[in-house]
Amino acid sequence: MFFMAQYKMILDLDTGIDDALAIAYALATPECDLIGIVSSYGNVLVERAAQNSLNLLEMLGHPEVPVFKGLAHSSTTDSFEVMPISAQIHGVNGVGEVEVKKAARPVETMSGVDFFIQAAHKYKENLIIVPTGPLTNLAAAIQKDPAIVDLIGNVTLMGGALTVPGNVTPATEANINQDPAAADVVFRSNLNLTMVGLDVTTRTLLTTKETQTWRDLKTVAGEKYADIVDYYIDAYKVTSPHLGGCALHDPLAVAVAVEPDLVSTLSLNMKVETEGPTVGRTIGDQTRINEPALHTKAAVNVDKKRFLTEFMEKLTQLFQAN
Repeated sequence: MFFMAQYKMILDLDTGIDDALAIAYALATPECDLIGIVSSYGNVLVERAAQNSLNLLEMLGHPEVPVFKGLAHSSTTDSFEVMPISAQIHGVNGVGEVEVKKAARPVETMSGVDFFIQAAHKYKENLIIVPTGPLTNLAAAIQKDPAIVDLIGNVTLMGGALTVPGNVTPATEANINQDPAAADVVFRSNLNLTMVGLDVTTRTLLTTKETQTWRDLKTVAGEKYADIVDYYIDAYKVTSPHLGGCALHDPLAVAVAVEPDLVSTLSLNMKVETEGPTVGRTIGDQTRINEPALHTKAAVNVDKKRFLTEFMEKLTQLFQAN
């Protein structure tokens, strides 16, 4: 499937390590034109997420891509602090404690929420939004301008878990856990939405064999990304030793956004539970069980061999040039 930059893409990132890989994958994918990044909170604070994105964009040779600051905390809280497990997995600075040169470009003055709304009206069905953190920014945009729901071409999000346990609680995945109320707004809307959750992302794994390929390029980007991802792999040895590598959560969502046939999906009207012992669970909405599921799909299987081949080809080529 090849689109020749037919689609405009916005990433919504809490820029940690797999978000850094999502940026690289988007830049290396000819099917889409990355028109901007909205920063969020989660792996790091929102300000750090924005700066990380700017730094990585410049290192990868694309300082022209603007970065917008999103909301600093969930829709139901007044502040946010990074969870210790997030700092353990991504490093305090979000990129494995690797130093990346500070970008010359500043964060844009327009808010991330307003950028979503502006882009939806400008690009309409050609716009793809890929959130790989909490859904606070997108929910806020929907609530500010409900018309965008019928304009945006597709939302492909990394988050949730339908057929496997969560990674924060047995019911809840980390991104959804950050703001279940906002996620529920998004899931219950009529957005054309594909959930790329733990069901598929934990099947796509990277090891030090692949990062050595980047290191051997002897380029700045290749060596920096190898260092960043090796930190991630070491963290996974502690938190998820059964996997045998680090999960490519966020770049898989970018890939599925432009190549939907990488995954098999279940069409399902979904909701996010916002209270009780299973708060944050992504599950079918029993009140719409007899309505056609026209908008929302959950990925339940993935062609991991094909994805990993494309992932390594695209990123190695990008790093080779930077």
